[in-house]
Amino acid sequence: QVQLVESGGGLAQTGGSGRLSCAASGRTFTAYAMGWFRQAPGKEREFVAAINWSGGSTDYVYSVKGRFTVSRDNPKNTVYLQMNNLKPEDTAVYYCAADLNLNWKPSRDPHEYDYWGQGTQVTVSS
Repeated sequence: QVQLVESGGGLAQTGGSGRLSCAASGRTFTAYAMGWFRQAPGKEREFVAAINWSGGSTDYVYSVKGRFTVSRDNPKNTVYLQMNNLKPEDTAVYYCAADLNLNWKPSRDPHEYDYWGQGTQVTVSS
């Protein structure tokens, strides 16, 4: 079992920044690729970003490329999502997830992820 706890959500203005954290406990953190997903009201959950087990490979949805950065600190069992130049369309509940996956490229498919956090709300005002 892996437990994931997100933090860092809140209210931001358009053009502002924020950082989400996801602390993992349980099994070996380095065995997992980590992903960030989000779900806006009335919409399906969508992939945002992911990072492989070592931190050497990342992937982003096109809409956040150049604005968001995913990173991980393996000794601290924590993954981060740095969000810059926030837009109102970034408003959503953000979830981190863990995928038992040692492939170089992390997955975008939420069905590949084995464990999920409870989510944290990010609201961007215009």
